[in-house]
Amino acid sequence: MKSDLDIKFEKAYQEVSKIRSKVAPDIMLRFYAFNKQATAGNNFSFNASADVRNGFKFNAWMQLSGMSSEDAKKAYIKLAKKIINQSKIK
Repeated sequence: MKSDLDIKFEKAYQEVSKIRSKVAPDIMLRFYAFNKQATAGNNFSFNASADVRNGFKFNAWMQLSGMSSEDAKKAYIKLAKKIINQSKIK
């Protein structure tokens, strides 16, 4: 059975996926990193032949090393609420 936090996290992910306005690259990196930390934890993997974009994504994720899955989900939800509210204003 999914926890309340898991349900909120999945809903936030779905809502962020629906945003049609442009979201700044640094915010998108934060979403990526929180999502990876929430779902994969510190199980980092990186393809050395990857492009620069993937390097930035990997770096953003590694900066969250040690953050718990629960804290990453909470941070993702908090950021999602902020960005979703901003996108409704525009």
